[in-house]
Amino acid sequence: MPTIQQLETHQSALRACTACPAMIGPVVTGRPVVSKVMLIGQAPGPKEGAFGRPFAWTAGKTLFKWFAGIGLDEEAFRSRVYMAAVCRCFPGKKPKGGDRVPDEEEIARCARWMAAELAILKPQLIIPVGKLAIGRFVAFKKLTEVIGARHVVDLEGFSADMIPLPHPSGASTWHRTEPGKGLLEEALGRIADHPAWQRLLQSHV
Repeated sequence: MPTIQQLETHQSALRACTACPAMIGPVVTGRPVVSKVMLIGQAPGPKEGAFGRPFAWTAGKTLFKWFAGIGLDEEAFRSRVYMAAVCRCFPGKKPKGGDRVPDEEEIARCARWMAAELAILKPQLIIPVGKLAIGRFVAFKKLTEVIGARHVVDLEGFSADMIPLPHPSGASTWHRTEPGKGLLEEALGRIADHPAWQRLLQSHV
């Protein structure tokens, strides 16, 4: 049975990581929550480091509005769901604007942290948010192939259900126009019906 102490020890080592010289610290991580539901983002934006928590800015407002619609407001979500990411430091800006996408070496170097969290928690439900996060678990070309469905992923010694979500970026219209809007509603419905999510709601009462 995983413990908060295991996660605190893990996160202490994670916060000390300096493996990627082009990444901009500090390391951003969620609370050390023992949970069977795990949310996986892509990488923190420029504001998250100052706040010390993932999805702390504009995209987070949209994301937590989605989850509030299926029973958990932001505070409840952060205290009940383990929040991870493909990369834990801000990648920096692209020369022509927008956030830089982490390169394959940076993703590979950071992968051990998420692998350790998966091994500790053995989640029953994984919610990857955005293309980069979804792509760590399944191969796809278009979001329409994966959003709105439940996928079973085989991990190290266990399997988990995965219900991906689009990135809640304000710059994206995917989740606000069809077919993305309808697929997002299907995905949130599947999360709401999942037994692991239902247990979170019961523990919140």
